[in-house]
Amino acid sequence: MSSGDIRKKIVGPADTEPQEGARAIDGDASLEDAVYGATLRPRTFEDYVGQRQIVENLRIAIDASKRRGEPLEHVLFSGPPGLGKTTLANLIAKELGGTLHGSSGPTLEKPKDLVGILTALETGDVLFIDEIHRLGAVVEEYLYPAMEDFQIDFVVDRGAYAKTLKLPLKRFTLVGATTRAGMLSAPLRDRFGLMYHLDYYEPAELQHIVERSARVLEVRIDAAGAATIAQRSRGTPRIANRLLRRVRDFAEVRADGVVTGPVADEALRREGVDERGLDRLDRAYLRTIAEGYGGGPVGINAIAATLTEDLETLEDVVEPYLLKIGFVQRTANGRKTTAAAFAHLGLVAPSGTDQPGLFT
Repeated sequence: MSSGDIRKKIVGPADTEPQEGARAIDGDASLEDAVYGATLRPRTFEDYVGQRQIVENLRIAIDASKRRGEPLEHVLFSGPPGLGKTTLANLIAKELGGTLHGSSGPTLEKPKDLVGILTALETGDVLFIDEIHRLGAVVEEYLYPAMEDFQIDFVVDRGAYAKTLKLPLKRFTLVGATTRAGMLSAPLRDRFGLMYHLDYYEPAELQHIVERSARVLEVRIDAAGAATIAQRSRGTPRIANRLLRRVRDFAEVRADGVVTGPVADEALRREGVDERGLDRLDRAYLRTIAEGYGGGPVGINAIAATLTEDLETLEDVVEPYLLKIGFVQRTANGRKTTAAAFAHLGLVAPSGTDQPGLFT
């Protein structure tokens, strides 16, 4: 059976609805997220929900640096998208009394791009670089002395006439964020004094976030409605806020603007989000392995070809949550679906299918 035949068998008409740029549970930020993010983002550490140990350690480090009159050590946040790395950078800048200057690895293409930002920083400012693992090698080299010695080294002329000029910088704090910590070079990673990994949120924490966001957006919601949205948010605050906005739209049109448990359930099912937070692409991914390849193991390239999806989309967006909840296993021979995944899809698992039992 060809990959095209498998795709027709697994995906089918119902799962071929538009997905690119329209996934309700996509962890990457959209324009809508940027618009609402400034409104829904916590203003203080007291308002920040989740990542309790990280927040406590950050507050201690900030208080200690302020008492000594020194800049906060450079901070690196790693973890899946949508967990609050940018929000924490904003809170750090606010606590330090400085200004947040934001940029991202892909946009800093040349050293002059970085130099222009660094020379504009004032004492106590925070430079936030998102997706810092995507910095170019040359730009990264300019960042090393800026982080260690608060200066930039310029090489003037060439050959025997070459000279190195040192441009001093104000003492600042660099906050880096990455979804792929393993792609950071060792020299860059070692220059961060504070390194934290953000993990997925618990449903109770997400429910608190949904209720707070509902108050900000002036959405009428009860505990059952907030819990329903939280359970289907894949442990990610950004997704929780996005689903809340979709449910709000449905409630305004079909339920007099009140979000209850049944209203939230109906709205999310219309969006293709099931009770475990999986959408059409997630289920198509699981069915491809379970039905098309007998539960696996199967290589990720074969899955991507069958679904006609980008490889990075599957690895960065689809797989992390499925691995977390124990629906998929990565083996030396490829991906395998577990007994829990078969049960969720309403299929009978082949004999000998592994059941990890973790996070289920």
